Amino acid sequence: MRIGMVGLGRMGGNMVLRLIRGGHEVVAYGRDAATVDASVAQGALPAHSLDELVAQLPVPRTIWLMVPAGAATEGVISSLTALVARNDLIVDGGNSYYKESMRRAAALAARGVLYADCGTSGGIWGLKEGYSLMLGATPEAAERLKPVLRTLAPAPDRGWAHVGPNGAGHFVKMVHNGIEYALMQAYAEGFELMQRKSEFKLDLPQIAEVWQTGSVVRSWLLDLTAAALKENPALGGIAPYVEDSGEGRWTAIEGIELGVSLPTISLALFERFNSRNRDSFAYKILAAMRNQFGGHAIRKEKV
Repeated sequence: MRIGMVGLGRMGGNMVLRLIRGGHEVVAYGRDAATVDASVAQGALPAHSLDELVAQLPVPRTIWLMVPAGAATEGVISSLTALVARNDLIVDGGNSYYKESMRRAAALAARGVLYADCGTSGGIWGLKEGYSLMLGATPEAAERLKPVLRTLAPAPDRGWAHVGPNGAGHFVKMVHNGIEYALMQAYAEGFELMQRKSEFKLDLPQIAEVWQTGSVVRSWLLDLTAAALKENPALGGIAPYVEDSGEGRWTAIEGIELGVSLPTISLALFERFNSRNRDSFAYKILAAMRNQFGGHAIRKEKV
């Protein structure tokens, strides 16, 4: 199918390429002309404005957004609302708050426009490994998106699901990221404990590699930790400053609203806040992991 992609950053650009490799036609638009040129070099059709993008898509149109949550997503959807027609479909593949997705879906439905929220996980590795996709949508929108989901996922029959109505996709992704916070924190604390046991002179890269095979704590996050330690065993130059991108906060708030105890996820979030106030090898591990899976910027340690 032919699909429009808005947002050609770390994930959006790679998704364009994976779709093209899967036989789809992609009309690519990004605010930075250089990202458009890069996608065109990979076989995409260029669009230098939202008007151009919409004009190049067959009706009913399908437009996938990979832009930062919040004002950026709101602005793009607002602009597209004036350009699209009934039965067109707008997909938000970013990390928007699920209640915002429910609001947007209702507003677009009143105009006859379909909306889908698709939680997307895979970071900078998605091009090679495929993306984990959690779709919130009407049955009609979900059916239309199946060819795209099957291409973006690790395999046509796994790694993606229509998890529920509008809002459900971003809700599930929010919880996914909350769990991610807790898993990362556990690894970080364990490696700091081993790093502090100086009398044993433990080889942390070696231990991470041992755990990658056969261990009950093996995972992709551990693989990325092993890669980070292999590249930089002492994590020199990495500041112990860990950002949070919103989903952990939303998960903790949801637990409060529903009366669900989330001590591990909540504490992992608070530890990220604490990272901005004190030094710790654990926080360097967390920063290194975020860089490994998502290409998130690392703050350089002050000399």
